[in-house]
Amino acid sequence: MENVSIIGCGTMGHSIALSAAWAGLAVKVYGINEKDLENADKGLNSKLKVMTDNDVFNEETAKEIREKITLSTSLEETIANSTFIIEVIPEVLDMKKEMYKKIESMISEEVVIASNTSGFRPSLLAEEMQYPNRFVVTHFWNPGHLIPLVEVVKGEQTDDQTVERAMQVMKDMNKQPILLNKEIPGFIGNRLQYALFREAQSLLDAGVATKEDIDAAVTYSIGRRLPVTGPLMTADMGGLDVFSAISNYLFEDLSTDQKSGTVLTKLVEDNKFGDKNGEGFYAWDADFSEQKNAEREQTLIHFLKNDLQRNEGK
Repeated sequence: MENVSIIGCGTMGHSIALSAAWAGLAVKVYGINEKDLENADKGLNSKLKVMTDNDVFNEETAKEIREKITLSTSLEETIANSTFIIEVIPEVLDMKKEMYKKIESMISEEVVIASNTSGFRPSLLAEEMQYPNRFVVTHFWNPGHLIPLVEVVKGEQTDDQTVERAMQVMKDMNKQPILLNKEIPGFIGNRLQYALFREAQSLLDAGVATKEDIDAAVTYSIGRRLPVTGPLMTADMGGLDVFSAISNYLFEDLSTDQKSGTVLTKLVEDNKFGDKNGEGFYAWDADFSEQKNAEREQTLIHFLKNDLQRNEGK
């Protein structure tokens, strides 16, 4: 197995570390200061408690997982002896490039550097690197310890060995990696997610239905079958002749908006950002926020348990 280090201990950084440790990997995590490390430690302990409370594993296993994670404010110590480094710092291009320069000055050319970016092209991120052939994107989904998908994206100069190692590390972490052979904005997951979000905004702006009913149309229909069949398999099961016929008449009526919808734009202009500050499409008081976040976490744990049982049966 690779020696994994993670640069960045925020929401995604410590969640990815939890995934690695749960899979049996000892992992080092870098944070910029002691406050960062304190927050990461609290986040880890909170997530482990939720997992034990939901019988994903027992308290002894939770303790063993936590002991495999080392938090540090020393970049040099964090990446010492590492063979695979995952960068999980803010989505600021110059900040990421500067970090790669620091990292490359401390490691050999055989060490893989991966980024958890959700949007930047790997070729853009690696354009100032000494060895862009060893750079790849590994895009985890939030929450990183509960969502299995990781999008592995190769850049123009990423070599095959780097891709193979990235795919293997993700499998070693019990993730479900998918490989993108081409660099495209948003990769795959966000393109699909935002295609749905664009149509939802268009329906709301047009007054077709309330926000509650638009959301319900997803959660009580396609949301129920998407965990089992994606859009292409769903079409196979429904009949490609039917799906082709519907595509031919419906596509021309779907939203092609190139910017955020009217309602969303107004909410942002009014500094209503959703759960993070109390109001968005919905009103998010403390009780509602706690309820909805807990419901989502419970549902993700339910599917995670199913995945574990299915993998044990193989």
